[in-house]
Amino acid sequence: MWISRVQLFSGAVILSSLGYLVGALLTPPARPGLVSTHATRAAAEARAVTPRPDLREDERHTIELFERASRSVVFITTLAVQADFFSRYASEVPVGSGSGFVWDDQGHIVTNYHVIQRAEIARVTMADGNTYEARLVGTAPEKDLAVLRIDAPAAELRPLALGTSSNLRVGQSVYAIGNPFGLDQTLTTGIISALGREIESLAQLPIRGCIQTDAAINPGNSGGPLLDSAGLLIGVNTQIATTSGASAGVGFAIPVDEVNWVVPDLIRNGRLLRPTLGVQLADPSIERRLRIDGALIVEVVRGSGAAAAGLQPTLRGRNGRIQLGDVITAIDGRPVRSSADVPLALERRQAGDTVRLKVRRGRDDVEVDVKLSAPR
Repeated sequence: MWISRVQLFSGAVILSSLGYLVGALLTPPARPGLVSTHATRAAAEARAVTPRPDLREDERHTIELFERASRSVVFITTLAVQADFFSRYASEVPVGSGSGFVWDDQGHIVTNYHVIQRAEIARVTMADGNTYEARLVGTAPEKDLAVLRIDAPAAELRPLALGTSSNLRVGQSVYAIGNPFGLDQTLTTGIISALGREIESLAQLPIRGCIQTDAAINPGNSGGPLLDSAGLLIGVNTQIATTSGASAGVGFAIPVDEVNWVVPDLIRNGRLLRPTLGVQLADPSIERRLRIDGALIVEVVRGSGAAAAGLQPTLRGRNGRIQLGDVITAIDGRPVRSSADVPLALERRQAGDTVRLKVRRGRDDVEVDVKLSAPR
């Protein structure tokens, strides 16, 4: 079919108009104020800074406390040595990280036991960035405490001043310094939200008298110090109560009065030494199964204070029946609910001290004095 030039021209105009209309529909309208011109760019200048007044007194206090105390807080990284099965090449593999603080000018560093429990190598990074290889001095899994030692210059070792946890009050301000998520030199603040809490250690023994705080305690804060408003050490941050693994606003710290008698023992002996009664006790799970309220004596050590006091062990009769031994229900008037309570009742005692035991023997309650034996 033959098409004239006029028809071609008309078709081109129609197609061009349609293209313009489609483009107009698909292109968003220009928004006023977004058009930048050379004139507006040239007129733009930085705004003037408004001078702020002095920091509030409470802000200055917090800043000074942090700057003073943070020099004593360290960052602990732990590693394990792993050998390749085929090449036998050994390499250092990161295990975790945590916090700690300088205990004395001999280079002792206090942290949580769970921070270093799986480590073969530990490195301590000071506040100024210097890093030192650490040696393990002692551990107390039942208290979740451990002591390391580094060879650092005396000028770099700034021990924290010790306070006491005996006169703490719910509501007073506290400050936690540590390395949450590997972020070193982090400060969080809060209050003491409860006292006398009980948490469970890795040794499955209770740690009593713990401080509960709402200062954020995240993974990595473990082993760091909890300070009062005077900058004194009142606790060692150790656990959080959470269902998600992050801070839930409830953290716990081991009270400093506990730390202050455990750490010297770890430095002297490498472990926590308690005198003994001279008995072997049943496992708490057995006591629960037998519905025993107290600590069941399974065996009495010959020549011990328990043997001299006439304590009775558990025996098996000729007919095969078990004859339960004495059940300790109190030590020096302190109730004993299970065998886990006995070590706690003997804390801070010395070998040679005498304690009064209340025991249930059959249907009778008997009181006896037992001379404590040396730690084993």
